Amino acid sequence: MSYSLLTTLGAAFLVASLSGCNNASVNDNEKNISKTDVIDTYANIALATFEDSLTEAEVLHTSIKNLIATPTETNLNAAKLAWLAARVPYQQSEAYRFGNPVVDAWEGKVNAWPLDEGLIDYVDASYGTASDDNDLYLANVINSKQININGSMVNVTNITPDLIANTLHEADEVESNVASGYHAIEFLLWGQDLNGTNPGAGARPASDYDVNDCSNANCDRRGDYLLAASTLLQSDLKDIINAWKVDGEARTDLTSAADAEGISAMVIGMGSLSYGELAGERMKLGLMLNDPEEEHDCFSDNTHNSHFYDAKSIQNVYLGQYTRVDGSVVSGTSLSSLIAMASPQLDARMKSALTHTMGQMQAMVDRAESTERYDQMIGSGNRVGNQVVQNVVDALTAQTLVIEELLPILSIDQLAFEGSDSLDNPSAVQ
Repeated sequence: MSYSLLTTLGAAFLVASLSGCNNASVNDNEKNISKTDVIDTYANIALATFEDSLTEAEVLHTSIKNLIATPTETNLNAAKLAWLAARVPYQQSEAYRFGNPVVDAWEGKVNAWPLDEGLIDYVDASYGTASDDNDLYLANVINSKQININGSMVNVTNITPDLIANTLHEADEVESNVASGYHAIEFLLWGQDLNGTNPGAGARPASDYDVNDCSNANCDRRGDYLLAASTLLQSDLKDIINAWKVDGEARTDLTSAADAEGISAMVIGMGSLSYGELAGERMKLGLMLNDPEEEHDCFSDNTHNSHFYDAKSIQNVYLGQYTRVDGSVVSGTSLSSLIAMASPQLDARMKSALTHTMGQMQAMVDRAESTERYDQMIGSGNRVGNQVVQNVVDALTAQTLVIEELLPILSIDQLAFEGSDSLDNPSAVQ
C-alpha cells in the first residue's frame, strides 16, 4: 500500500489462553497429517493464484493493445472488463502478504494505493494545484518531457517499463507517487471518479487514446504509458511466480525453515489481512471519514469485489483450496485439517466465522451491484449503507479473534498481527 496507519498490536493480538483451547495441540504423528504437507498446499495455492493473475494480466495487455490500435468505446470497455477480471485472482493472493517478506516487499509494485494521479496524467481542477507532501502532485509525466525529481531534471521523453519502475514509482520517496501496477492502469482506463458519494465511476473517453482525434492532448504518450505499465505488471507477476516455484525464494523461505515458522507465516497473513489491513485500513477508515477517496478501487468503483476476494483469500488459506480461473481446483492438506486433529470444535468455529464473513461480504457485493456502489455506502448520512459495511468490519474482527485461538493449538508461543488506528485508536484518525 502507498501509505499506512498500521501499527503492530500489543496485548490485544498476542497469544493468550482462550476458551481453554490451549489444552490441546497438534501432533504431527496423528492421522498422518503433517505441517509440512500443509505448507506445501499453501505454497501450491500461492503459485496457482499468481499464475492466474499473470494469465489475466496477459489478457488485459492484449485488450490494451487493441484499444490503442483502435480507440473505440467498445475496445475501452473491453479493456475495463479485462482489468476487472484480472483483479479476481490477484486479490486472492493478498493473504500471502505480511507472513511472507518476499511477497510483502514485492506487493507495492503492483497494488500500491491510493495514488496521486496528477503524477501520471491530466486531472480535474478540483484536484487542486499543489500538495505540501508531494512536489510531483501535478507533474503530469504524460504531458512532460522532463520532470524534477529530488532536485534533478529527469528526462521522461521515452515512457518505458524501466522508467516507470525505477524512476517514477515512489519518486521523491513519496509513497503516493504510485506509477505502476493495477491502480495506475485503472486510472488510465477509467480516469478520475469525480462523483464523490454520488453514482458513477471514472469516465475517461476512448478518444484519450485516439491520435487522429485526440481529446485531452498527448494521446500517443498516454498509450505509451498504458502499454508500458501493462508490460511492467506482467514482468512483476512473473517475478513473484518464480519466487513460488520449486527452489524459488518465497517457497524456499517456507520449506527450509522449521515447520512452525511456515505455519506461523500462514496465520500471520490470515490475521493481519483480516484485521489491520482489510477491516481497518481498507474499510473502517473510509467509513469513519465518509471519504470515497479511501476506497481501494476508486476509479472503477470495483472496491466491493476487491474486498470480497481479499476475504476469500483468507478462506482459501485456511481450507487449503483455491478455484482457478479455468474452473480447476488446487487443494491439499489444509490448516483446517491440522486444527481439526486437536479441536474439531475450534475448526468448526473457524469455518463458521469464515462463512459468516463471506456472507456479509456477499451482502455488500449484492448491494453494490443492485443499489449503490461502495463509495456511496460509506457516505455521510447513509445509515443503511454504512451498516452494510460495518457488518463486514464486525465479521472480519470477530473472525480474527477466532484466528487468534488457533495459535496455542499450533504451539505458536507468541505472534502479533497488524493493527490499524481506525480500529485500535479511532480518536487519532478523526
